[in-house]
Amino acid sequence: MRAASIFAALALTLAMPASAALAPGAQAPDFATQGAMAGKVFNLRLSQQLKRGPVVLYFFPAAFTSGCNAEAKAFADAVADFKAAGATVIGMSADAIPQLQKFSTELCAGKFAVATASPAMLKGYDVELRRPGGAAISNRTSYVIGRDGKIAFAHSDMSPVDHVRTTLAAVRKLQPKR
Repeated sequence: MRAASIFAALALTLAMPASAALAPGAQAPDFATQGAMAGKVFNLRLSQQLKRGPVVLYFFPAAFTSGCNAEAKAFADAVADFKAAGATVIGMSADAIPQLQKFSTELCAGKFAVATASPAMLKGYDVELRRPGGAAISNRTSYVIGRDGKIAFAHSDMSPVDHVRTTLAAVRKLQPKR
């Protein structure tokens, strides 16, 4: 039993990316993919979303897992605060669109979009994890991307606890001074 625990911890460590996130100031890679909001599928392009204001792009490992469920609920509960600060929230996962359709309705409460991330997108945003012998998934990294397409803030932590708080604070810092 102890050997299995040590192996699991070692496998998780080996699955972590060498660097956890793109640095602030880096250009966010543009992408086009499919998303779902309140169960409705649509085409999503980052550059189009940025025309409306900053984007909080948060990557999560897998829909309907405990940490991802908690994070989606926390973002859903805070969507009004993000909108008041001028930002759009988009969740990203390597999950297939049918899974994300259901997730967008149930856990995201229809309040924000979730979209499918291709392997190239996971690499481009430096969030790719590889399960030993399995498919690529993303680590838990949240980005705030300014209207200029540059990374303004990055928070990478497998715990979902601080992602909403830190990204909302970063979005608020982007607001013009009055």
